Amino acid sequence: MSLLRDQGFRNLFVADAVSQVGTQVSMLALPLVAVIVLRASNFEVGLLSACETLAFLLVGLPAGALVDRMRRRRVLIVSDIARAALLASVPVAWALGGLTLAQLCLVALATGVFTVFFDVAYQSYLPHLVGTDHLVEGNAKLEGVRATSQIAGPTMAGFLIQLITAPFALLVDALSFAASALFVGRIAAREERPERRPDRHLGREILEGLRFVFGNPLLRAIALCTSTHNLLSAAQTAMLVVLLARDLGLRPGIIGVFYSVAAIGGLVGALVARRIAARIGQGPAIWIPIAACVPAQLVIPLAQPGWLLWAAACAYLVIWAASSIYNITQVSFRQGLTPPLLLGRMNATMRFLVWGTMPIGAFAGGVLGQAIGARPTLWIVAAAGVLPLLPLLASPLRNTRELPGVTPGRVG
Repeated sequence: MSLLRDQGFRNLFVADAVSQVGTQVSMLALPLVAVIVLRASNFEVGLLSACETLAFLLVGLPAGALVDRMRRRRVLIVSDIARAALLASVPVAWALGGLTLAQLCLVALATGVFTVFFDVAYQSYLPHLVGTDHLVEGNAKLEGVRATSQIAGPTMAGFLIQLITAPFALLVDALSFAASALFVGRIAAREERPERRPDRHLGREILEGLRFVFGNPLLRAIALCTSTHNLLSAAQTAMLVVLLARDLGLRPGIIGVFYSVAAIGGLVGALVARRIAARIGQGPAIWIPIAACVPAQLVIPLAQPGWLLWAAACAYLVIWAASSIYNITQVSFRQGLTPPLLLGRMNATMRFLVWGTMPIGAFAGGVLGQAIGARPTLWIVAAAGVLPLLPLLASPLRNTRELPGVTPGRVG
């Protein structure tokens, strides 16, 4: 509870909790609007999924340089308000009879742009707020919030969608972003305005972030692993909802329960990440969870009504637990390694590299799903699941217990 006694972190914690619950509603409601309301094809569902993360590819790099020029708390507030307005436009258009797939894609893309800025500012603001020696604790608590919302959120979202329809369920996420902005606005800790360098140049600042990431063999291995993992995960996510909703004909409430079961793994991972890293070392705590995902991936395509559906959900639980441990360990390492003036650019570079593959994966999943079906696409993803592990095993992370560069600090 130590960090929760800090007023600034506590407000960030509550803001994150509120918005994460709403986001779980949106993550299920947005594709179900396309599948159920607009009768979108497999390709169109993949296209919508690609639009949700395309912003990381389009504006990921300049976002880091721009965030390093601004007060990060203000970036968080503006991003929350913008996302609330964008999501609220969907139920309004549907009520007026004018909702189209093009609007859904535009809302997903624009929301993604503000998510890029929010995420870069959020990861760069946390070290200022809690100090580098509390980064693992801070990230674990915030990951725990995300994991808990992923347990309750999908089930709540599924039955909420059944009750008030998918378009109106998006209003819940819009309200959650508005509430998040209010709590972030209550954080008393203020950053100094970044010094305006007379020779600053956007292109040169972007290159500094790229050089920092690619110049470090550990960061480079993490980037290659995560980008490959997310490429495959995006293809899987796009077609899994099609398999469950269309091919298996499951109701939204059951789909929500499926994702809630899987999300228990995220909470378990958040609770044990610090202890696992302390016991086996930080390097193994990065690559061993990715190795654990490989056999679990092979169970997902087996999903059928009955016990096989819940076996697939349990396999998904293992994947989420492993991903949670991996993320907490590697994000904390990155934050502690990076000088404060480079935090925005480092986080943006990493986000560009590791999230920029997601629209490509979602689009490829949609193309494959349209050509060969959702289930065969999931088998291809499962077979390729070993690829993310290879960069980690070829790096010093394989047997490094203590990662370099983490410096002590204090709660800000």
